[in-house]
Amino acid sequence: MVEQDWLSERFAEHQDRLHAVAYRMLGSPAEAEDAVQEAWLRVSRADTDQVENPAGWLTTVVARVCLNMLEAPRTRREKPAGALPPEPAAPYAGLHLSGPEEEALLSDSVGVALMVVLDTLNPAERLAFVLHDVFAVPFGEIGAILNRSPAAARQLASRARRRVRGGTDGGGPDAAHVQQREDSQPDTAHSQKREIVAAFLSAARNGDFAALLELLDPDVVVGEVRGGQAVAAFFTGRAKAARPALVGGVPAAVWSHRGRPMAVFTFAVRAGKITRITIDTDPDRLRDLDITFSRAAYRADD
Repeated sequence: MVEQDWLSERFAEHQDRLHAVAYRMLGSPAEAEDAVQEAWLRVSRADTDQVENPAGWLTTVVARVCLNMLEAPRTRREKPAGALPPEPAAPYAGLHLSGPEEEALLSDSVGVALMVVLDTLNPAERLAFVLHDVFAVPFGEIGAILNRSPAAARQLASRARRRVRGGTDGGGPDAAHVQQREDSQPDTAHSQKREIVAAFLSAARNGDFAALLELLDPDVVVGEVRGGQAVAAFFTGRAKAARPALVGGVPAAVWSHRGRPMAVFTFAVRAGKITRITIDTDPDRLRDLDITFSRAAYRADD
């Protein structure tokens, strides 16, 4: 009875985080709830004598349940192009952030990057990407869940990250190099682009669909989301935490968490319209970027 009480307390303590992991893995609040319930059934029958890290153990159990659900035929459902699952009220609860506002910003900005690519990843890629890039689970633990080496788990997450940036499995030029080529076009002056990026972020934060549509090229691309209508619908009410910035001297937008850049949004602009938005979440690459925030523009939009 004492052991069961201890287990119930630990599960309740980490339940919000487990729901967040399951939601990001499955993309559906209902399926996330099913996964957490199944995880509880499993852990309630398990021997906990050797459990030294309850949070890590519970996360592993939920991740394995989600992996099984993703690999089951019933979860391979087709969705219309550009369709996105609903966002739960607090998908990042349990991550020990400093307050509700910071938690909301984390959900908003990382959610943009993840939702663009969620349904394009295979189950192993999705698990590696979500657990490492969102929940900071070490690759050694991810590899154990997938029965693969830590290096293989790292490769899966890297491949998923390239898809977030709109790349392919074969790799390709990174976002900074692509951006430099696009910004070399004579019709995309930095001053104009800075204004376009600021206007885009303001329209997205304020949920102004018409203003977003006006800024977007009809054939704009964001990961797997294509077309002005779909991209405008996707960003309406989102990107609240992204701030205008210069990245390598190029106008862009950056979301940072506790002073560390977590996602960089780069914009290709032609003839005054946004033709592509690329989202980079690779921590190694972001660490080396030269980022200068446009504080005045950010405050003006708030």
